[in-house]
Amino acid sequence: MSISHKACSVLLVAALAVPVATVTAQATGSTFDHVIPPGANFDKATFRLWVPGTVPTVRGVIVLMPGSNGDGRPQVADTVWQSFAIREKLALLGVQFTDKPHDQNFIEEYVNVSHGSGQALLDALSAFAVSSRHAELGSAPLLLWGMSAGGQFNYEFTNWKPERVVAFVVNKGGIYYTALTSQAARAVPGILFVGGKDLDSRVSTISGLFALNRRSGALWALANEPGAAHIVGRSRDVALLLYADMLDTLLDPDHPTALKPLAERSGSLGDLKTMTFTSMPEGRVATESTVWLPTERVAKAWQAMMTDKPLDP
Repeated sequence: MSISHKACSVLLVAALAVPVATVTAQATGSTFDHVIPPGANFDKATFRLWVPGTVPTVRGVIVLMPGSNGDGRPQVADTVWQSFAIREKLALLGVQFTDKPHDQNFIEEYVNVSHGSGQALLDALSAFAVSSRHAELGSAPLLLWGMSAGGQFNYEFTNWKPERVVAFVVNKGGIYYTALTSQAARAVPGILFVGGKDLDSRVSTISGLFALNRRSGALWALANEPGAAHIVGRSRDVALLLYADMLDTLLDPDHPTALKPLAERSGSLGDLKTMTFTSMPEGRVATESTVWLPTERVAKAWQAMMTDKPLDP
């Protein structure tokens, strides 16, 4: 049976359409949504995953946690996060948790991750591992970003599942359920951000948590942005440096789900009073009024933030 010239043209157009559509999907990435039913310490739990189309296997997941009862799902479309994800071969996970109604709505109960919300996040990643056909998501290491209550969630999640976390930030939040974290959590690199113009209660709470855990050897830094109130400010810029450096340091290409141990001696020591940093001294390391900084460029960014100077590009 012969095929007409017109039919041949239709078949040719159809054949060419497939690779064109594939190229578009690879350039923009793929988005997936998932909902978890209400749990013990949360009312709503919705999640959005974005995977760069150019990344066949992701190295990890950036978890984007918004402020109190907010919706972090739109953040996966942020071009800064997408560019970083493409460069570092990561997926983005935007999260929305809301509390069940209660009297003190400034206290986010879903932040207490060991009571259900943390498992909901892990369950969502397991579901995405199937729907996205990226099986590695079920055990992928996590980079925790968050503002306000988002940072509170990060802190508690790191204490609950430290073996899953590459690095985390606390970012000007005010309510925490854990004071002294586990020894394993204290070994996870983190930066605790405060704003010089934020509420005194938030500044003192975060500073106190840092001092307590730093005295116990936490590989963390406290970073104050003098002109910032309850805003992101420059914290994301500094966090991106932390994430990139820790991905290179802690991820083992031969064992992608197992993080390498982080040696205290590998970092620098920052002085909160002089706002300077030095290489790690010999002998016992002072933890009073000092911060731990994992790399030189993170240390320089910390110093620039503390002294209210421009960050190096």
